Amino acid sequence: MKKIINHIANEISDDLVLYNKYFSDSLESKVGLINKVLKYVIKFKGKQFRPMLCILTSKLNGDSNDMTFLSASTVEMLHVATLLHDDVVDESYLRRGWPTINKIWGNKLAILIGDYMFSKSLDNIASFNDFEHIKILSNISKRLSEGEILQIENAKTKNMSEEIYFKMISDKTASLIGASCKLGYISVVNDNKKDNIESFGEYLGIAYQLKDDLFDVLGKLQDTGKPAMLDLKRNMLTLPYIYVLNNMKNKKSILSKIKYYTKRNDFKNLKNIIYDNGGVEYTNKMIEEYSRKAYNQLECFDDSKYKKLLIDAIEFNRGRKF
Repeated sequence: MKKIINHIANEISDDLVLYNKYFSDSLESKVGLINKVLKYVIKFKGKQFRPMLCILTSKLNGDSNDMTFLSASTVEMLHVATLLHDDVVDESYLRRGWPTINKIWGNKLAILIGDYMFSKSLDNIASFNDFEHIKILSNISKRLSEGEILQIENAKTKNMSEEIYFKMISDKTASLIGASCKLGYISVVNDNKKDNIESFGEYLGIAYQLKDDLFDVLGKLQDTGKPAMLDLKRNMLTLPYIYVLNNMKNKKSILSKIKYYTKRNDFKNLKNIIYDNGGVEYTNKMIEEYSRKAYNQLECFDDSKYKKLLIDAIEFNRGRKF
């Protein structure tokens, strides 16, 4: 699957060069320490999935432009800022296999750098001078905060329903991917298909998060860049666990076992509980369902190289191992 994401990146390599320059230039500060920390952040930029989608959707009915790169940069700033804050809240010390900002420079600076990125995203939002762009970006800022707080609220009781969970991941993950797609599209043309491309991104975003849910249960550090069962250690229930807990008659017994094995870092028995009670199978089923929903939203667009690359993005997520 790494071949697919590399293929997508190669097809829009010139655009990604322009985007990366725009992103780094937008974050430039007169404060040396800010630049030093952000240089570290940018160095481990990951797959650039959201910027890629923003660029690809801009090419469905035209070509990328300065507004495309501004949109992609702003969404990525919001995304990275939330990751910096999440790492502090979750007491995480590894991301993509590398020490987090809070691990190297401490919690206070990590939070302040996240705040700086939020402030720079506001600068970008102000420069759009277009109400629809501003409305989209302000909405996802609200959804990101609500999704995070909703997760914390329900983590305390370990009684999260599927409905609440899908609402939470829609806000925390899918909102950013949906916004990337919609902003990319309307940076070139603003027609009634913008809602289809936003829905494509939202459905893909949900499937993307569900895949990450599986990695937390099944993944290895060298593949995922973070320890296994990290969500459970942070008292964050994900879909594989929610399904098992909400569909078993002996819920109290299962929950007791999960808590017991979690305290002892007994990953083998934790995995067995999820496997044996259908959690992995069900999560894979939902990944397929949301992948099909994402694919269906592309049917209204004419066949093109870039539509094919968006389909490739769905396939990348379905088969990815990291």
